[in-house]
Amino acid sequence: MLSGDQGLPDGIGMARLAWSRLPTADGAAPLPEGPAASAPAAAAQDELFVGAVESLDYEVIENYAYREEQAQRSKFWVPYYIMLKWFFALLIGVGTGLAAIFINLAVENFSGWKFTLAFAIIQHSYFVGFLVYILLNLALVFSSVYIVTQFAPAAAGSGIPEIKGYLNGVDTHGILLFRTLVGKIFGSIGSVGGGLALGKEGPLVHTGACIASLLGQGGSAKYHLNSRWVQIFESDRDRRDLVTCGCAAGVAAAFRAPVGGVLFALEEVTSWWRSHLMWRVFFTSAVVAVVVRSAMNWCNSGKCGHFGAGGFIIWDISGGQEDYSYQELLPVAIIGVIGGLLGALFNQLTLYITKWRRTYLHKKGKRVQIFEACLISLITSTVSFVLPLLRKCSPCPELETSSGIQCPHPPGTDGNFVNFYCSKDNEYNDLATIFFNSQDDAIRNLFSAKTFHEYSAQSLITFLVMFYSLAVVTFGTAVPAGQFVPGIMIGSTYGRLVGMSVVKFYKKLNVDEGTYALLGAASFLGGSMRMTVSLCVIMVEITNNLQLLPLIMLVLLISKAVGDFFNEGLYEEQARLKGIPLLDSRPKQVMRNMNAKDACKNQKVVCLPRVSRVVDIVSVLQSNKHNGFPIVERGQNGESLVIGLILRSHLLVLLQSKVDFQNTPFPCGPGILNRHNFSDFVKPASSKGKSIDDIHLTDDELGLYLDLAPFLNPSPYIVPEDMSLAKVYNLFRQLGLRHIFVVPRPSRVVGLITRKDLLLEEDGNTATTELQSTSVRAYLNGKTAGGSAHLERPLLDSLMIGGVNT
Repeated sequence: MLSGDQGLPDGIGMARLAWSRLPTADGAAPLPEGPAASAPAAAAQDELFVGAVESLDYEVIENYAYREEQAQRSKFWVPYYIMLKWFFALLIGVGTGLAAIFINLAVENFSGWKFTLAFAIIQHSYFVGFLVYILLNLALVFSSVYIVTQFAPAAAGSGIPEIKGYLNGVDTHGILLFRTLVGKIFGSIGSVGGGLALGKEGPLVHTGACIASLLGQGGSAKYHLNSRWVQIFESDRDRRDLVTCGCAAGVAAAFRAPVGGVLFALEEVTSWWRSHLMWRVFFTSAVVAVVVRSAMNWCNSGKCGHFGAGGFIIWDISGGQEDYSYQELLPVAIIGVIGGLLGALFNQLTLYITKWRRTYLHKKGKRVQIFEACLISLITSTVSFVLPLLRKCSPCPELETSSGIQCPHPPGTDGNFVNFYCSKDNEYNDLATIFFNSQDDAIRNLFSAKTFHEYSAQSLITFLVMFYSLAVVTFGTAVPAGQFVPGIMIGSTYGRLVGMSVVKFYKKLNVDEGTYALLGAASFLGGSMRMTVSLCVIMVEITNNLQLLPLIMLVLLISKAVGDFFNEGLYEEQARLKGIPLLDSRPKQVMRNMNAKDACKNQKVVCLPRVSRVVDIVSVLQSNKHNGFPIVERGQNGESLVIGLILRSHLLVLLQSKVDFQNTPFPCGPGILNRHNFSDFVKPASSKGKSIDDIHLTDDELGLYLDLAPFLNPSPYIVPEDMSLAKVYNLFRQLGLRHIFVVPRPSRVVGLITRKDLLLEEDGNTATTELQSTSVRAYLNGKTAGGSAHLERPLLDSLMIGGVNT
């Protein structure tokens, strides 16, 4: 018979039994007598990648504290846990919706006041109006960059690459903190309201993720905004699900596209998905849609300030082109190719400029970052104010009374046909209609139907070149910056140009220029971000036009194929530049010709004995940055047995608490279980966690011992050393692992599990779980009859669970 010794549960005993049959790797060091040992190709250990980037623990660590907590939970725990998940999904939807409402109203009101004041002053003095316009934009941008640089550095950029990395299994310090949320909200108001060539939609995704993470960990302990009763989601796996809901809520709030938000979370950011999560994400997006719709109804009554509609994105082109002809497929394909080329070029240019900015410019300090953002604000304001003067004003066209379009529209309100320094009252400036407007209104003007000949080709080309250049330069500054809306503006500009050509060429067809502006916007986003399904649904939802779905699908497929020929998507390029090690959905082709041992042959694995001296543990933690350490123990025959894996963060908790130190170098008893809860080992999201430099021990404490067996993971995933690296890659990514042990080829088989052995039935009479396999039932019956938790060796030798023919 074989049982767990020293009062330890069966997990350790089972691990020791299984791994004791594995032959020792060639060249492996013997069990250490000193602080640690190094053995080649025994395990895959992760390190801190770049700066504060660290892997997440999506695997459930079934140590003694975890099992003790599971055993103490009542039968009402599971219903309460599920109910709380749905309640948190509701809170995430409401919180993200309210944040989106606040950002939209603030941006649109700041823009409205700014344009109204500038228009009023222009009537008397152009120079004074120009100066006031520049100063207002400069003040808003300065407030944004100051908040980011001084208060929340992680709030810079869109945040989507960092959130994508988090859901891929990589945690970047600071991305989900309370100060990042505050910096993202108020920084977005300043940067977008200040007229920079960026959008607020990407930051809204980051905002939703921050709200979800803060709710999951009960608030912010640093700012004393926390509550213990909601601190139930303590594992990285639960937090990952909440952050996924937050990402979908951010997209749903930004575009009023709940279905698009669900698909965005599925297609673009998550690496792991399941049906139960789909339901909660869908529910969260639906809650956001209800909150935003309620706010829009309230704003329609004129209570939302300067812009009565509240600035929510909705570009309704349902009154435009109702059908299309096969003759339009060629210009649609051309739009797709243009979008792929310009999108790939945009990715490459932003990559080069951002790399130069991070290497040379931002290293000079925060003042340089503030000066850079303010300089770009001055350039943007000057371009948007001066360039319209180069275009002559055009007379207002004859418009149908039923169209609801006013020419020229009153200053400071949303609409087409802006009167910008025109000599006559019935004239408008087509370039100012795009430049001297908020981005949402400019896109609404470009998408507008039944506005033929509103823009000249010269004005559209001028705007395309200047705004494209401004978007490239602005991306990467120290302000919250999204690329959805700038991409839509760029694409809709050249799309409208193609539409004007189609109108002239196909005079007999019912062609609308606004339709091609929509297709151009979709093509550029597809060529830059490489999104397909989610982007297609988002474009349909924000335009309220389902009839153009086939054309949108066509341009997205073409633009993505063209863009993929040159480089990766925008978020993947930026993630790699920031040192976020994303695992793609598929392994590289070269991995199929490599095995697991090839991937870790140059590694030296640091092992710890089961009972280690405190001074030896401190020495190991100070000498390397590994986050996982195999724990070894001497067997009865003197051979080294690997009994599990312990995390660096858990070792730091044990060293800081000091309650588990012992005087003797012998394994401890079961009383150790009552000293720790599972929550003691939880690291707050996006925090640096504990550091070995922050732990102070006396000389007497350094001489004591620590039994690591109660705190290790007794059943980590293991793979044979000759397994294909492609299979290891798929296993690692799909299970969300942090470590995989690489071991020599096993010498014997203990059991074989098949599908039917994993099928469980609930017995309605006894409320117990019944296993389908007769061999498992026989084993459990024998175990129950024996009255103890031991395992018969003859049964292990002959047990082939389920049989080989299943």
